Amino acid sequence: MLRWRRRPVGQVTLLVDGGNVAGTQLRDAVLNTVTDQLLGELVAQYIGPTRDAIAQRPAATIAVCTRDRPDDLDRCLTALSFLPADGQEVLVIDSASRSEATARVCEAHGVRCVREEIAGADRARNRALLEARTPIVAYSDDDATPDPGWLRALVRHFDDPRVLGVTGLTMPLELETEAQEWFERSNTLGRGFVRRRFDGTTVHPLLVARIGASVNLALRRDVLEIVGPFDEVLDGGTPTRSGGDHDMFARILSAGYTMVYEPDALSWHRHRREWPELRRQIFGYGVGVYSFLTAQLMRREFTAPLVALGWLRVQLPTLVRSILRRPGSMPLDLIAAELAGCAVGPFAYFRSRRITVRRS
Repeated sequence: MLRWRRRPVGQVTLLVDGGNVAGTQLRDAVLNTVTDQLLGELVAQYIGPTRDAIAQRPAATIAVCTRDRPDDLDRCLTALSFLPADGQEVLVIDSASRSEATARVCEAHGVRCVREEIAGADRARNRALLEARTPIVAYSDDDATPDPGWLRALVRHFDDPRVLGVTGLTMPLELETEAQEWFERSNTLGRGFVRRRFDGTTVHPLLVARIGASVNLALRRDVLEIVGPFDEVLDGGTPTRSGGDHDMFARILSAGYTMVYEPDALSWHRHRREWPELRRQIFGYGVGVYSFLTAQLMRREFTAPLVALGWLRVQLPTLVRSILRRPGSMPLDLIAAELAGCAVGPFAYFRSRRITVRRS
């Protein structure tokens, strides 16, 4: 990854031969990747002060939702301790962990830990919104490591009252195994190095994958009153496995509000190291996408089937290339897992809804 004055501006992938990269090869790759971006940065610097220098910083609570991953949580909390002190509080939501390890990690770091007795990612996110004492809640997954400038970059956009949510750039913490490399190639959490605004008055509310993900997200706390809580039928800890963040993004856009993607809000994600873990994760993403679209259809968003067909228009050619073993094609077991998840998604949604109704 390439930075200009600490700001992420691009990335290059180079072949390492014998532990070395040729200097000329590195130079050419960098210049070909970021020349336009650097020119934009220089023009912005010449015109006037940066947004960092002029924006107000509202108080924020950093919420880390976790379940039975104490080592990841320890790494995440250590990274958060290096953020500039802007009055933020770190809040850990323990989503029904099965041991006391999570509580011990929180005690060692001196952070507040709130236990949620029923597992579920969206349930934990809602608990964070209720427990927070600040107008902004910034979410980090426990397997993510936020960069020191992460929080400031997220919260600076909330000076615009129409902005309800901000996502950031998420890069791989490591690429040491084939599974990690394929996750980054096929399901990267990054959305590029250009800031984007998604205005609900002009953007289709279901085309939200390009906005980002909950691994790197900040919301206004009053999103609860404006569009409602996260849908606890969706995401991790339920049969739907994922999709809760995209559902929230869609409802924000449907209400006519705005979301921002801010690449300066950099965080590093530890991808799954083993192939079976990756396959389960890709299956879960497929389940989550089609569960999310089913939820939208139940809310009378009748374009959801068209969006589902659009996904298939991308997935089916990918499947064909994989079957034909085209160079660089996605491994067949991964695309098969994703398509299987998509087929399961609508059924998983209704099953999860029945379970949620019984619990309530």
